[in-house]
Amino acid sequence: MKRAVLVVSFGSSYKETREKTIKPCEELIASAFEGYDFYRAFTSNIIIRKIARVENIKINNPIEVLDELVAAGYEEVVVQTLLVICGEEYCKLKGQVECYKNQFKKIVLGSPLLTQIEDYKATVEAVKTELPTLKEGEGVVLMGHGTEYEAHSAYCALDYMFDQEELPVYMGTVEGYPEIREIINRLRKAGVRKAYLIPFMLVAGGHAINDMAGDEEDSWKSILEAEGFEVECILRGLGENPNIRKCFLAHAQAAEKAITIYTGDEEKNSYFSTILINKDKNTK
Repeated sequence: MKRAVLVVSFGSSYKETREKTIKPCEELIASAFEGYDFYRAFTSNIIIRKIARVENIKINNPIEVLDELVAAGYEEVVVQTLLVICGEEYCKLKGQVECYKNQFKKIVLGSPLLTQIEDYKATVEAVKTELPTLKEGEGVVLMGHGTEYEAHSAYCALDYMFDQEELPVYMGTVEGYPEIREIINRLRKAGVRKAYLIPFMLVAGGHAINDMAGDEEDSWKSILEAEGFEVECILRGLGENPNIRKCFLAHAQAAEKAITIYTGDEEKNSYFSTILINKDKNTK
């Protein structure tokens, strides 16, 4: 029986950070899935086209890979996302994978980094291992991507958990809530004078380089400096953290162990439908 594991990420056109973040996650999952052929896909067609143009490397999107697997006669497929939250990109991926539920004997979709409560706890512990040594008057500001989807609350939940750990770690987002201005108010109340800026994203790509650490007046670095804070940027994506990689692997393994068999219109004991179709039971 032919089996495949497909690791899906948004992608990055920054080769150096891609090699440090996405690739190690892919390699960890591939090595753990003995007997499975490994495939990768990026969801951003803009990034796919840029890599093809600049690096002359062809990377497929999820639909292209799944079509290839169907044509090649694969029967079981584990799809694992490297997305952080169950936001817009994950909803899109779920819809794409659902279209193939009758094309394979088994197809499962592993969840993003922040899905279950235990995921948040594990993520907090993982982030703690790579925080800088903080002195009095210093704090860490994490930059998440943010979303307008209902999953925006994931960032607030994570921020609350850092607070419960009594850590001076503040979660903000580029495109959602909490915004940087709200973080500034909290930094002042806490007596923070120096802020370490760290991306809370799989890769330290465009958002981290430009929106967080850039020299433009609207970057987080510039905004904080204009408000009188000393700022130090740490350009390190979540994918560089070995414990974060293990979280993604655990999600892939949990999905693989689920029994999901489709025969025509029949569904039996479907983990896939639990995380993909039944929205009443899962707020993804």
